[in-house]
Amino acid sequence: MEIKLFDSELKIMEILWKEGSVTAKHIADVLGKQVGWSKTTTYTVIKKCLDKGAVLRIDPDFVCRALITREQAQQFETTELINKMYDGAADQLIASLLGRKKLSSKEIERLKQLVNELE
Repeated sequence: MEIKLFDSELKIMEILWKEGSVTAKHIADVLGKQVGWSKTTTYTVIKKCLDKGAVLRIDPDFVCRALITREQAQQFETTELINKMYDGAADQLIASLLGRKKLSSKEIERLKQLVNELE
């Protein structure tokens, strides 16, 4: 499932991914404390997530459940980044990432394992 989530929507999803199914009221309480959102703002963003099919509403208590996983969202965002910034060339993204950071031997070994698993 490919769903484009904006930063505000990701705030909702982060709570659901971390805590599982919770009430909209709980989400509003958390985001009120974390980022100062009003209940109205939180419910508006939850509605956007519902409309996109990223969240399921369970009544009567307006319980919210994530319909997509964090991994699905990450995969979509990564694919979008590769297509948008690197003309679909994943190796160029990896080269760009690796060129910005000195990797430890442990990180290099993990990358080698990942590449071997792809072959």
